[in-house]
Amino acid sequence: SGAEPVTKHAQLLQLLNRPEGASIEDLVQATERQQHSVRGVLAGTVKKKLGHELNSQKEEHGRVYRITGGTAAS
Repeated sequence: SGAEPVTKHAQLLQLLNRPEGASIEDLVQATERQQHSVRGVLAGTVKKKLGHELNSQKEEHGRVYRITGGTAAS
């Protein structure tokens, strides 16, 4: 189809940019990575490398992560 494949990092960013955010379980399912790998990407890539502000909030159904500021997501 000529479209570029969606990377795992792009999938994470898309989920984190949703108004409802994403749980670790959402991110694990979407990327087929282990929990510790997802957490590493959140801290190392999303926060440090890409410069996004990442908000973590405990909600009724568990902890939810959202990008709240920093570099504009693409």
